[in-house]
Amino acid sequence: MAERPIYVPKAEGALLVETTSVDFQWFPGMASSQKQKSIASLHESALERRLCLAPLEVSSKSEVELGVALSAFNLEVTTKKHNRTFTVETAYQSSKAFQNGGPFTDLLFGTSLAAKKDPRLKESGLLKEFVFFGDRWPLEPKTAFYDWIYLNALHCNLWAVQELTAFDAFTDIEFNPKKSINCQAYAVALYRSLQSRGLIQDVIGDSKAYVDIVSSFSVNNAQENTDVQPRLV
Repeated sequence: MAERPIYVPKAEGALLVETTSVDFQWFPGMASSQKQKSIASLHESALERRLCLAPLEVSSKSEVELGVALSAFNLEVTTKKHNRTFTVETAYQSSKAFQNGGPFTDLLFGTSLAAKKDPRLKESGLLKEFVFFGDRWPLEPKTAFYDWIYLNALHCNLWAVQELTAFDAFTDIEFNPKKSINCQAYAVALYRSLQSRGLIQDVIGDSKAYVDIVSSFSVNNAQENTDVQPRLV
């Protein structure tokens, strides 16, 4: 057995995203077929518990094309000024500023895999902050910067935004809250919640408004499990 969170966007109430930890049968192995068996088991458990009606796996292991496209490794943004393309992953990794180096902006327009595995990210000391196109982000709240760039990238792919209306919950089989912080499935759920509340246009492109709005709600994400705590800015 294993345990993974499922994220349900909330159209009203104190929570933007409701997170529930779900037990399910784990199928070991690195093959995509094994991952997909685990995903099916996770979703079956969520449906049995009536947590949702139409869950979507958001990762490269998803059996749904939309879920694969929404992986941070695949979700792209093309700049209007220079017509250059980057992914959520390269934006995130290239923005890391460490005690002894960074941000390594050369990673922005490379591949997601190369950015994630660049040795400088592990050889430059402790992470201090994020710097993205001159905009500085502190390390707290923990997922604020990642969620911000994901929300903006998703908003640039309106075809995906439209297709997301068919789903009411989101998972990422690769994400383990005991080992990681940022989760693309949570970011998708956050987008859907803000959209349903009529707030998405207020936060896109405006980092201050984003922090102000999101911080006004309670937090219920993978790091807090199912405990509701105020988000600190």
